[in-house]
Amino acid sequence: MKQAEESTRLVVGPFNRVEGDLEVRLDVVEARVRAAFVNATLFRGIERILEGRTPMDALVIAPRICGICSVSQSHAAALALAGLMGVEPAANGRVATNLILATENLADHLTHFHLFFMPDFARPDYAAYPWHDHVVRRFAALRGTAARSILQTRALLLHIMGILAGRWPHTLAIQPGGVSRGVEAQECMRMLTVLSGVRAALEEGLFGAPLEEVAALTDVEDLERWRSTGPEGDLRLFLRIAHDLELAQSGRSYDRFLSYGAYPGGLSADDGQRLWPAGVFAQGRVGALDIATVAEDHATSYMTDRARPNAPFDGSTVPDLNNRQGYSWCKAPRLSGQPCETGALARQLMAGHPLARAMVAQGGGNVMSRVVARLVESARLVMTMEGWVRMLVPGQPWCNVADGVPDGRAIGMTEAARGALGHWVQVENGRIARYQIVAPTTWNFSPRDGAGIPGPLEHALEGAVVREGERTPLSVQHIVRSFDPCMACTVH
Repeated sequence: MKQAEESTRLVVGPFNRVEGDLEVRLDVVEARVRAAFVNATLFRGIERILEGRTPMDALVIAPRICGICSVSQSHAAALALAGLMGVEPAANGRVATNLILATENLADHLTHFHLFFMPDFARPDYAAYPWHDHVVRRFAALRGTAARSILQTRALLLHIMGILAGRWPHTLAIQPGGVSRGVEAQECMRMLTVLSGVRAALEEGLFGAPLEEVAALTDVEDLERWRSTGPEGDLRLFLRIAHDLELAQSGRSYDRFLSYGAYPGGLSADDGQRLWPAGVFAQGRVGALDIATVAEDHATSYMTDRARPNAPFDGSTVPDLNNRQGYSWCKAPRLSGQPCETGALARQLMAGHPLARAMVAQGGGNVMSRVVARLVESARLVMTMEGWVRMLVPGQPWCNVADGVPDGRAIGMTEAARGALGHWVQVENGRIARYQIVAPTTWNFSPRDGAGIPGPLEHALEGAVVREGERTPLSVQHIVRSFDPCMACTVH
């Protein structure tokens, strides 16, 4: 008779360098994670705060969900209100909004790589590897050279936010019909100067090569050549680490990816398409996004309304700590009943980037492919932003103004740095009757649903190695951070 396997339970958390509170319970068998239960430990209730208010209040309150991706929340709210009002943004306003959102998303990508993700490899546990001393000099928390250089680059980048949005976070510049302030030709020149400085900094330190070479990477063999003989820079250093630690074999989830589409207008101010399209990527191909199939399951959340999954227009946010099956304040979003991963990798898959497609074809969504996708997206964003600045036409309208917000319902969909963000709003008698938000980390860090299906991170953690004596396993930390969680947005 086979002896039952012994199981060890670990509770990991709170995680440092993560926005908000996160705890992960691990069931470990024979030095590997058999099951993971991801707990967002904080309740906030911004959706409840919005109910009963005038619709335009969403532009003030929704950005307060988060201090690092407030523009994304502002954009989703403005898009939802625009849908209710039947207003299209002015061409200048659309381009300016894209620049504001791209500035925040790029800043988040750079912060994640340099300050959140890479410092883990400076730990003494990796001292035997030939790259360790280099990582310590470059990325050791608070004292590595990367921290100062990337914070300077980030501060330079955020000058664009100051020019177009007035302030960050929690700008009020983004409106349903565009932006509240236009800029003159000299300010456009200032933005191009800023982007030139950002480009130079990334080409010198992060990539060691022109952005165009990074954007032109097409397959896994290209990455292998970059690791072996490519230019010295943080990208090559990461590829060496990923190779030695087999990060391409770590943290694979369902390989089902979701994007709402990013940057309306694409490369033309009056283009109705998005720069990177919406869709669902699974089994090697892109499928259409049916937003009507999004629902949130409360079966293992500390919420009422657990009888069935709730479409956001019918959803609620009513706390209930008496749910015996509950273990998280995060709801469980599903698309057609299935969990989905979202983020930069999903966007680049939907956009048809050959490297993203090749990485997923070979090893699915994993620690390495998620990080590489962010770096490739960063290079592409800077290049695209340079083109957007040149598209601005000083003297032309920046905002189309509509009178009042009528009763009705609408959805505002955008892409934060971490992935698909949607705001569902319903207005009755001139007041917000229902406001439901599904954030990127809500998708990625969801708990189990009523069918017992784990969320994307929970599934990605299955099989992670737990070395003897580890209380906070390094493999678990790498997988968690590869999703770049924002727990404040998760529980909004």
